[in-house]
Amino acid sequence: MPNKSYSFGNSTEPIPAPRKKRQNNPPTVPLEVPGTYTSLEKDTIEDDEEERNPYEQVEPVWKSYLYQVQLKAPKPHRVVCNQNVGRRPGFYGKEFHGAITREVAEQLVMQYEGCYLTRESQRQPGTYALTFRFNNAPKNYRLYFDEVEKMHYVGEKRFETVHDLVADGLITLYVDFNAKDYIDHMTLNAKRSQSQKDETVADEEDNKGSLNIQVDPSNQTNRKLIQNSFKASDCAKPHNFKTHSYYGPHWCELCRNFMWGLKNQGVRCQDCSYDCHKQCSDSVHEDCSPDKKLVKRVFGVDLTTLIKAHDQRRPAVVDTCIKEIELRALEAEGIYRISGYADDITHLQTLIDRDGIVPDISEAAIDDINVICGLLKLYFRQLPIPIITFDLYDQFIQTAKLEDRYEVIKKMCELIDMLPPAHYETLKYFCRHLQRVMKYRDKNLMSSENLGIVFGPTLMRAPDSQAMQAMGNLQYQKKIVMFLIEEQDVLFER
Repeated sequence: MPNKSYSFGNSTEPIPAPRKKRQNNPPTVPLEVPGTYTSLEKDTIEDDEEERNPYEQVEPVWKSYLYQVQLKAPKPHRVVCNQNVGRRPGFYGKEFHGAITREVAEQLVMQYEGCYLTRESQRQPGTYALTFRFNNAPKNYRLYFDEVEKMHYVGEKRFETVHDLVADGLITLYVDFNAKDYIDHMTLNAKRSQSQKDETVADEEDNKGSLNIQVDPSNQTNRKLIQNSFKASDCAKPHNFKTHSYYGPHWCELCRNFMWGLKNQGVRCQDCSYDCHKQCSDSVHEDCSPDKKLVKRVFGVDLTTLIKAHDQRRPAVVDTCIKEIELRALEAEGIYRISGYADDITHLQTLIDRDGIVPDISEAAIDDINVICGLLKLYFRQLPIPIITFDLYDQFIQTAKLEDRYEVIKKMCELIDMLPPAHYETLKYFCRHLQRVMKYRDKNLMSSENLGIVFGPTLMRAPDSQAMQAMGNLQYQKKIVMFLIEEQDVLFER
């Protein structure tokens, strides 16, 4: 990610005077006084300033108010215990005062703002507490230590030292106390700006739609143009945010405000490195553009993320496997039902994840077609969100329970149109492939029912919360896949 440059709009650096133009006047012209200009120069400079003023004040790119607030936060001061304390844990230093009462601890930290100490709880021996002063009042927290990671914590954030923990806590409390209204407005303004942006985009789309020439989809030429209009870059994708620690000053890319604290100050998208406050993350538009350098695998990666990162219509592993299978295995008995050698499948997966491309899987390189079939099934199984997404799973199951075939097809058309574009395109391509496999059912013995048994649990995997009920839905999953194969010409008209 490129480095960000920060400008605060309140710089005290002197603004250089405009450069004087070289004069070719006779030597009788009076000597110039520093900082003054001749009438000719003034006229020339004024004309230049009318055209472009390079020193014109502009709105700062980043807002420094919260940064200035953080600088005023109290600093931590350790209250040292000079007495010999028995049973002092090795992960605490001289700030540990042993099993003193809460009242005594509060008196010790009231010397000045930011004083802190650690102690053993008298109520629950073997547990520890942190006491520090903030806003002229003592505060007490249960203190923990992770023996594996060697980190101190009282909440989600982890710190190597108690001193850093207290410093971050003082900053957080100080900013929350002194800038609460500002932060509330910051979050509200971020939501408003995003809603305005969405309205602008919608207006632009409407304007484009009004200018587009209407085409007849029944015409084969126009139908082909419509089908080829899919672009991976146009797929909406939410950001994959995770809590992140920034070293040095960092600013939110949405609201442009400083991200305060010493650790876990904000969240970063794992796919495109977009940074923002945790409070702002809910307002960020679903416009993630994954960076191929950050999406380092193929298997187990969200489908939309993968095709956007590689700018593909469908995952290359799906296209390549299907083409190879149709080239030499449409008549192979038990295609997709017979398992391939697991070690060979794992080896291919490792190569694809490492290199990002599908290696040679021709007959000369992989003579067992079942290995390629197994590789394709493995890819679908490892999708974090299945082809038929979790949020539509229940509706598809309820649709499969309908008895009227026309009603099933009608409802499935509605549900399929609700799929994300990447899922729709991949499902359409794969179902057409399965229909071609089914046409050779007299030789390969793979009818739509058999294919439904194989791919039902893979294409529409049940959410984890319904894992126990999933076994009872196998017949409905099979039925959905059968309809996808047999009626794909009707179901995929988009």
